[in-house]
Amino acid sequence: MDAGADKVSDLAVPLDADVFLRSLLRELAGTLEKVVGLDEASGYISIVGGIMGEHMNGAYRRALQVETLTREQIGEVLVDLKRRIEGDFHILEEREDRIVFGNRRCPFREHVLGRPSLCMMTSNVFGSIAAENLGYARVDIEQSIAAGDAGCRVTVYLTPKEMPEPDAREYFRREE
Repeated sequence: MDAGADKVSDLAVPLDADVFLRSLLRELAGTLEKVVGLDEASGYISIVGGIMGEHMNGAYRRALQVETLTREQIGEVLVDLKRRIEGDFHILEEREDRIVFGNRRCPFREHVLGRPSLCMMTSNVFGSIAAENLGYARVDIEQSIAAGDAGCRVTVYLTPKEMPEPDAREYFRREE
């Protein structure tokens, strides 16, 4: 065996599966943003976020042994799922018609900086879980670490607005 091989494996290279996957997602999002533009890149990432939301919604429903999550459970579930992937989301405000979340640490860490399309993961996961259980959600990402803000502020509206903003991200329960 080559003596250099042991030395290479002992090097302090900041690489593990977690760093690799976060870097991979950052570069994928950046490439999409450059090639097809921010709006289209956000659309592609939204599709993945919706699928992830479906998976997570099912996992929490099974774990809680419920057919649907209540409004109160939705807030708890969204905070918990972000905690499990090393985000630092918390509820800032909770009303009958909305839940406002703050976040001090993005699950993508520093890899999210300059990659606002990655915020569509949060929007679609939050929106799809809320809509699948309550029938409707509209997600507004008011501040984001990706855009250079100190933290994130995400509002999940739970009741439809007569005239939503033109760029509003609305989610509806899928018909079975």
